[in-house]
Amino acid sequence: MHKILLAAIMMACCMAEAVAQNLPTRRVGMDNQQFSTNGDGYGTPDHTDFDNESGDKTVGSNRMIWGRDTTKQDKKVPIGIFQWTIDPRLGTVIPAENTDTVVKHYGNFHNTDGYNGEYSYLGNLAAPRLSRIYINRTEDLPFFFLQPLSYGLTTLQDFRFSNTLSPLTNLTYHSCGNRQTGEDRVRAYFASNINKVSGIGFLVDYLYGRGYYNSSQNSVFNSNLFGYYRGERYEMHLWTDFGHQKNAENGGIEDDKYIYDPQSFPQKYGSKDIPTMLNDTYNRNDFQTYYLTHRYNLGYQKDVELPDSLKPQMPSDQELLKPLTDSLKLVLANDTLQRNLVLDSLRTKWTNSQVMPTEFVPVSSIIHTLEVNRMNHRHYGYDTPETYFTNHYYGDINRIKDRTQALTVRNTVGLSMLEGFKKWVKMGITAFASHEFERYSLPTVQADTISGMKDYTENKFSVGGEISKAYGQWLHYRANGQIVLAGDDIGEFEAEGNADLGIPLGKRDTVQLEARAFIRNTMPDFYLRHYHSQSAWWDRELDMEKRMRIEGTLSNKRSKTSLTVGFENIAKYAYLGIEKTLLPKGDANSTQSTEYSHAVKVHQAGKNIQVFSATLKQDFRLGPLNWENDLTFQTTSSADVLPLPKFNAYTNLYLLFRIARVLRVELGADMRYFTKYYAPDYAPDLGQFAVQDSQKPRVEIGNYPIINAYANLHLKHCRIYFKVNHVNAGTGHMFLAPHYPINPMTIHWGVSWNFFN
Repeated sequence: MHKILLAAIMMACCMAEAVAQNLPTRRVGMDNQQFSTNGDGYGTPDHTDFDNESGDKTVGSNRMIWGRDTTKQDKKVPIGIFQWTIDPRLGTVIPAENTDTVVKHYGNFHNTDGYNGEYSYLGNLAAPRLSRIYINRTEDLPFFFLQPLSYGLTTLQDFRFSNTLSPLTNLTYHSCGNRQTGEDRVRAYFASNINKVSGIGFLVDYLYGRGYYNSSQNSVFNSNLFGYYRGERYEMHLWTDFGHQKNAENGGIEDDKYIYDPQSFPQKYGSKDIPTMLNDTYNRNDFQTYYLTHRYNLGYQKDVELPDSLKPQMPSDQELLKPLTDSLKLVLANDTLQRNLVLDSLRTKWTNSQVMPTEFVPVSSIIHTLEVNRMNHRHYGYDTPETYFTNHYYGDINRIKDRTQALTVRNTVGLSMLEGFKKWVKMGITAFASHEFERYSLPTVQADTISGMKDYTENKFSVGGEISKAYGQWLHYRANGQIVLAGDDIGEFEAEGNADLGIPLGKRDTVQLEARAFIRNTMPDFYLRHYHSQSAWWDRELDMEKRMRIEGTLSNKRSKTSLTVGFENIAKYAYLGIEKTLLPKGDANSTQSTEYSHAVKVHQAGKNIQVFSATLKQDFRLGPLNWENDLTFQTTSSADVLPLPKFNAYTNLYLLFRIARVLRVELGADMRYFTKYYAPDYAPDLGQFAVQDSQKPRVEIGNYPIINAYANLHLKHCRIYFKVNHVNAGTGHMFLAPHYPINPMTIHWGVSWNFFN
C-alpha cells in the first residue's frame, strides 16, 4: 500500500511541475513585501550560509546539446519567495521564515526527537512523543489523540503560505535501514502565484517506519492544500488538511534486562529477537480540517508623496507652445503680454492634467473565520495477553475494537481598527465573538456488547478582544483575551500576550528582550472527562484548570547568547495516570514486567503545582570550528504528578567550510542527554503518555548520552545529509520511554531539491 502512495505522491509532483511550466514567470509580489532572493529561494536566519545564484547560465550559440536548440539564450528564472503564517482565530498575517528548508543542520529535520533532541519518543519514525521540557509543550493539534503524534502532522499556525517570483517545487526524500527495519519519508511542497495578489499550492508528506523492534511500525500520510487572495480591500486564506495515521503498538519489551544487562541471558539478542508485550495491536487516526478566514477592509485613498527626482517636470515654454498653430505662434511672438497670459493658462492646464499616484489606506476590517475539524480514532487489538490490561469492561479481550469520533465547528466574527492609518494610531484594536460546536461519539454497552454510539454535544459562546503593535523599530506587542459567556463551559477565560523590545548597545549591537505571559481558566479536554473502551472507562466531573505563566528571553545575536526563564503555576491539574499491578506467576522469584497488569485512569491534582525553567543557548565559533549548546534546567514542585528531568542538554560540535567555494559542508557530531527521572509511561490502548503511579512499581530512565555523527552538504538548490545515529550504542539504560529502548546504531541519508520553473 505504501508503495502505491509513494507513486501517487511523485505523480502529483510531476503534474505540478507540468502545470508550473505553463504559468507566467514575470516578477510578482505584494507591494509591501520583501522577497528572499538567495539561491535556495527561502528566507533564513543566516543568509550568509547560502550561495547566490541568478539563474541558469547562457549556453553558447555554437554548442549543440541533445534535445534542445542552443542558438537562443536560456531565459533566466526569477528566484524569490515571501512566506507568512496566520493566526487561526482572526487570520492575522504574521511574516515568517521557512524553517523547513534551512540549510543549517538539515539532517535534524527528520529527527522524531526534534531539532535539539528535546522529545522522548518510542524509538521509531513518527512514533508518539512528548517534550521533556515542560515550557515547550503545546496543544496545537485539534484532537486529543493527535497530540503525541505532532512530528508527522502540520498545524495551521505553523503552515507557511507562499508568494513566489516563479513556481516553486521542493522534493525531499529520507531513508534509513532495509525493508525489514528501515524507514522512508517522501515530502513535496508546491507553491505558485496566480497573479500578484493570489496563489495556490500544496504540501504532501508520507512517512513509513518499519521499526527496529517487533510490532512497532508506523505510517503517516498528511496533505495540505492552500490558496489565498490578498487584495487591497478583500483578503482570504483557505487551508485544508487531510491525514491518516496508523501505529503498531508493542507495549514495550518484555524485560528491560535485554538492554541494560544482556549478559544475564544465555544468548545474544538482536533488536528483532527481543520479545515484546503485544504483537497485533494498532491505533489508527483519520482526520480532516477545513479552514477559511477572510476580511473586508474599509479605508480611503491617499496621495503618495513622491521625491522631487520622481515628480514630473514642467515642460519648457517651447514645448508648451509647440501644439499651437503657426499663425498664433507669430502673434504671440510679437505680443509679450499675450504670450505670458497664454503660457500661464497652458501651465495651469498641464498641472491640472497630472494624476497624482494614490494608495489605499485600510482603516478597519470586518473579519470572519470558519474552522471545521472531523476526527476518527480506532484501537484494534488481537491475541492480547489476558493479564496485560487490568480492566475488561466489555467484549472479548482477544478482539479489541474501540472507536470514537469527533466533530468541531467554530465560527468567529470580528471588527478591527488597524494600526498606522494615522500617525497618532500606534496600535491595532480588535473585538470578536465566537461560537463553537463540539460533538463526540462514544460506544454504549448492554449485555457485555456494544449496543450503539452515544453522542455528547457541547456549545459555547465567547467574546474577546485584542490589541497589537506590529510596526516600529524597537517595541512590538500583542495581547488578547476571551471569556465564555454562555454554553457548557461558561466561566472559561484566557488572556495572553507577548512583547519584544530592542535595546541598542552602541552603534552596531542590540539586545533583544522578549516577554510572554498567559492566564487561563479552562475545562479539561473532553476525553479526560469522558471515555469508553474495553480497557478504560470513565465519566468524570472535573474542575476547571487554572494556569498562569510568565516567561522572558534575553538574547544577543553578536555574542550568540540566549537566556530564557519561565515560571508556571497550575491549579487543578488534570492528567492521565497508569497503574501497574503485580500479578501472581508460576515462578514466584521472577520479576519480569509481564507480571504486571496495566490500568489507565484520570486524576486531578488537589494542590497547586509550580514549574520553573531556565534555558541557556550559547554558540561559539573559531574559524571553521563551531560549538552550539542548548542547556535547560527545570524543577517541579510535584514530581509524582508532573515528572520532569532536572537537566536536559543538547550540544553540537562541527566544522563548517566550503569546497571549491560552492559546496557548503557541515561535518560533526551532536549529543543529547537528560538526567534520571520517573518518565511518563506509555499507554498503548489510548496512544497517550501517562504518569507512573508513585504507589506502584516505577521505572526510572535517563543519565544516558545519545551521540550522532553527521555530514550536511549544500550545493545551489540541493541539500544532502548522511548521518549515523546512536554511534555509542552498547550496554546501558538506553531508553527514551519506560520499556521502549532507543534504536541501535543506524545509518540515515536524505536529499532535498528545490525547482523553480
